[in-house]
Amino acid sequence: MKFPRFGAIISRLTVLGLFLAVLAGCEERPAFVSLEERRPLPELSLLPDDRVLTICVGSMITPQEGYHYYRQLLDHIADRMGVRVRALDPGSYTEVNRMLAEGEVDAAFVCGGPYVEGHKSFGLELIAAPIINGEANYYSNLIVPADSPARTLEDLRGKTFAFTDPLSNSGMLVPASELDKLGETPETFFSSFLYTYAHDRSIQAVADQMVSGAAVDSLIWDYLTAIHPELTRKVKVIDRFGPYGIPPVVTRPDLDPATKARLQEVLLNTHLHPRGKAILQGMHIERFVAIEDSAYDSIRELNQRFHRSAPSPQENRP
Repeated sequence: MKFPRFGAIISRLTVLGLFLAVLAGCEERPAFVSLEERRPLPELSLLPDDRVLTICVGSMITPQEGYHYYRQLLDHIADRMGVRVRALDPGSYTEVNRMLAEGEVDAAFVCGGPYVEGHKSFGLELIAAPIINGEANYYSNLIVPADSPARTLEDLRGKTFAFTDPLSNSGMLVPASELDKLGETPETFFSSFLYTYAHDRSIQAVADQMVSGAAVDSLIWDYLTAIHPELTRKVKVIDRFGPYGIPPVVTRPDLDPATKARLQEVLLNTHLHPRGKAILQGMHIERFVAIEDSAYDSIRELNQRFHRSAPSPQENRP
């Protein structure tokens, strides 16, 4: 049977309307269902100062509904820095890195994979990383439907698979590298595959049994398990790879040093302010810390061992 085209799959994916624990005494918001594609984040309120800091939300520690918390975090940054913050979600890590390289944005929340690529190609700089469960690491979870007989990646041979993003470490580079160890590529191993461009979408695709498996960010998995267990009960983790350096906050290399230092200071001190601490708690983040480039050496090693253009999604193959 012909595997459906990517656009058709995305149109069928249910964008989760999870019950968010809204901050500071607010009531829970009702669940909702949206079939719309991801949109740019709303502009934050203008401040009297006309200075603008443009930040991409290209990688979420929380799933799509976590935009609620990112919006509040960016509001907090704007208030503490005394600037206007313009928020963007370009939809892919490739576009985030392009915009950083060309100076169209100043900073971004990205995955470890795009950071390593950007650092190598145009000097992308680290300024902070979140601490979650006491560590600045995360993993790549290999997931399948709860009733699947699959126990290893090898059991998904000839099946359908969802990658997250061509530059994603946990959602693309790690599973592709594991296939390389088997002497395979996504094209030769799977009957077909696609990119969902969001870890929660990959989890939903597996839960709905639209694909036979996926590789997802363990942080997104843990967040959904805590907030939306009825979804993750439909899915099981059959393998876990890592640890890898946690998705960081980065800046373009030519950002004004004073602005860069102030942004880092605000992030590192967010947990010290009542409002900031509440925002971080909603994101399941303990605090932000400074992080060294060496924390991403394990991802860099994967890139060096398995560095090639990302494969194109396939409808089917003979």
